[in-house]
Amino acid sequence: MAEESTANTASLPNRWLIATMGMLLMLFLGTVYAWSFFQKPIVSTLGWTNSQAAWAFSISILCIGFAASWGGINLPKIGPTKLAMIGGALHAVGYILGGLAFKMHSLPVLYLGFGLVGGMGLGLGYVVPVATVAKWFPDKKGLATGLVVMGFGLGALVMSKLVAPVLMGITNSDLTMTFVYIGILMFATMIWGAFLKNPPAGYVPTGFKPPVASASAQQAAAVLTAGQCVKSGKFSIMWILLFINVTAGIMFIGFQSPMLQDILSKRDPGMDAKALAAAGATLIAVSSLFNGIGRFLWGSISDKIGRVQAFRLILGTQLLVFIALRFVNSPVLFGVLVCYVLLCYGGGFGTMPAFVLDVFGAKLMAFVYGVILTAWSFAGIAGPQIAAYVKDNYANNAGPVTFTIGAVLLLVGLAASFSVNNQPYTGAAKQEG
Repeated sequence: MAEESTANTASLPNRWLIATMGMLLMLFLGTVYAWSFFQKPIVSTLGWTNSQAAWAFSISILCIGFAASWGGINLPKIGPTKLAMIGGALHAVGYILGGLAFKMHSLPVLYLGFGLVGGMGLGLGYVVPVATVAKWFPDKKGLATGLVVMGFGLGALVMSKLVAPVLMGITNSDLTMTFVYIGILMFATMIWGAFLKNPPAGYVPTGFKPPVASASAQQAAAVLTAGQCVKSGKFSIMWILLFINVTAGIMFIGFQSPMLQDILSKRDPGMDAKALAAAGATLIAVSSLFNGIGRFLWGSISDKIGRVQAFRLILGTQLLVFIALRFVNSPVLFGVLVCYVLLCYGGGFGTMPAFVLDVFGAKLMAFVYGVILTAWSFAGIAGPQIAAYVKDNYANNAGPVTFTIGAVLLLVGLAASFSVNNQPYTGAAKQEG
């Protein structure tokens, strides 16, 4: 599937190969989403509370957004290959420092290592394939960026059903050595960064005719600065949509395994810990598959129905699911609904890159997209900490309370989505909505 370009270059790399390498980089980075596999062993082995352990995951997600913002600003200067390799290396070191923290029984070292260092690596690595691959696919923005970020969603599947169980078995459930081995394996993330290169100036895929904006719109867009874009009302609403969607989904990413185990324990008090852990790991794996598919699926759907229309469906259908979850006692139905939430969670990440491209243009995409990922940062604090606080303080009614909070947030997000549209931002007041 080689592609030609209007740029006068004799030979170009296959853009689908570049997209595939970007997806593989994301696959390794996305293993952070398997945190709930380790949540219960960490709490039971080290005696920390759910909130204390969850802060490592929250700090990691917090750092992703801010590091991605910095990476988006500096990507043109550093280049995609070098920035991706730096991100992969820091990601690996974060796991190794996490293992050291377990050895030392030190929460500060865990927060500094897995949270801060690992999270910075994730953010630097994350922004590169999204911004780079988007330049190769002006004709299939939602599909291509959805395919790339799908890898991030599938990372939890690889970790929870393959890497973590094997390493926990080899090390006899030694968390220290498990994290050290994972860190060594994660250095492989650096390899895929070497394939990420920008297309030549003037690149246009064969058969694609870029839409021609009006002269006034082109002139307005040409003088827009990155600062104007991120200070606009349109950017603010898009930020809110991503924040709320991430907050709702990440509640489950960090706690879906313990939640399912609670339901199973109530139905069968005699179920042993190993069987409960296996059931939780299965849910992590299956839901992560939906997380990954959702990024590709909703990104592709948004190409057809529009970006904001996709977000309205994502938020509105989840609102109904969160209401239904309040009354669910069946482990199977709980699993099905969680998978749908993760499908929509991934869908937000699959849709937002193309949304940013449509509204703010390719020139400022890396910067604006990096900044909008700070919504992920704050949601990474809000979602897990809401779930952890409720679990620690309302243990007997944790599920319904968590789902009610999630439903209220989704209702706010759905209402906000009706104050924004898909039109390019030109700086004019009438374009704000």
